[in-house]
Amino acid sequence: MKMKHRVVVTGMGTVNPLGNHVDEAWKRALAGDTGIGPVTRLDAEQFPINVAGEIKGFEVEDYLDRKDARKMDRFTHYAVASAQMALEDADYKVTDENADRVGVWIGSGIGGMETYEKQFKQLTEKGPRRVSPFFVPMMIPDMASGQVSIQTGAKGINSCSVTACASGTNSIGDAFKVIQRGDADAMITGGTEAPITNMAIAGFAAAKAITASDDPATASRPFDAERDGFVMGEGAGILILESLESAEAREADIYAEVVGYGSTGDAYHMTAPAPEGEGAARAMEQALSDGAIDKKDVGYINAHGTSTPYNDEYETTAIKNVFSDHAYELVVSSTKSMTGHLLGSTGAVESIFSIQSLVDQVAAPTINLRNPDPKCDLDYAANEKKPIQANVALNNSFGFGGHNATIAFQTFNG
Repeated sequence: MKMKHRVVVTGMGTVNPLGNHVDEAWKRALAGDTGIGPVTRLDAEQFPINVAGEIKGFEVEDYLDRKDARKMDRFTHYAVASAQMALEDADYKVTDENADRVGVWIGSGIGGMETYEKQFKQLTEKGPRRVSPFFVPMMIPDMASGQVSIQTGAKGINSCSVTACASGTNSIGDAFKVIQRGDADAMITGGTEAPITNMAIAGFAAAKAITASDDPATASRPFDAERDGFVMGEGAGILILESLESAEAREADIYAEVVGYGSTGDAYHMTAPAPEGEGAARAMEQALSDGAIDKKDVGYINAHGTSTPYNDEYETTAIKNVFSDHAYELVVSSTKSMTGHLLGSTGAVESIFSIQSLVDQVAAPTINLRNPDPKCDLDYAANEKKPIQANVALNNSFGFGGHNATIAFQTFNG
């Protein structure tokens, strides 16, 4: 039987509404700050929403040559920047000697929507000859993974999971399995998204998935009885995963170990979750079984927690069905209350927050939880960070199409 390699996290990088670096974003998350504000990327008067979790103060030229950056969509900018930060954090160098053993797996739910809109306008207003030759390679969702490979020189497996809002978590889980089975020594993995565009906002608004709140400070309110939809956000999160052998050979600092992965389908509805969170519960059970994890060792769950009526209720039910009485001893929080919903990148950014929770033994709060939904009756670290006693943390992500993904991280014990 082929040996399973242990997989550890040695580097992290992010660009998200709470900050353009892991330390900044985590500090603000623990403080219960919000990264949500008025929409500036589009004319909000045209839409029934005017709040979003936008990136602030990001300069792509800090990470890319201006000429190269112009050939990439914003979602790719975020991925390249986060990957560079993660590699620097891990002190990992991709070289001629190791390049074919370093892979890239970065998910995106939508890809280059901003590029699509701009080039469609060119087509309709100026004709097909004015469409950019870079249109397709800028738009397609796999290009973040492709460009990170090009920029870093990583020549191993290169892939992209496109599973809506589960894309980031699925990508990390799939990358974990690549190393575990011995097909790579290291993976640059995560998710990225830049969906604050006219078409994306219009589509989600038409589906009545986005909140109608006009107050940025309180618009995202997971598990609250008055929640009415999610807040659109943007950003990227990238992890450096390595086999334990690789990390130890480099004498690398290790944040946590990846120990379990679950991925299921609801087979139920295009956008609505399966009743009682049946598919979500199976994803959590799979992750626990995959890692041979005692449920009592799980002390924290970073919930999908979108601030939509069905998701929050059914995720709560799923957690209770999986953990029984232990569900009431867990701390469960939704950092989307501060970032908004980052779609395909949300699971990657929330994996970073999950890992930081294990490192610091503290859970970031669910802010704006003032009037708890009676059906959502777990400990959500309401409005303030909360100390935890956790050996294992789970990160949940669920997406349109019935995609469910759960990653289990464990405190590294050597």
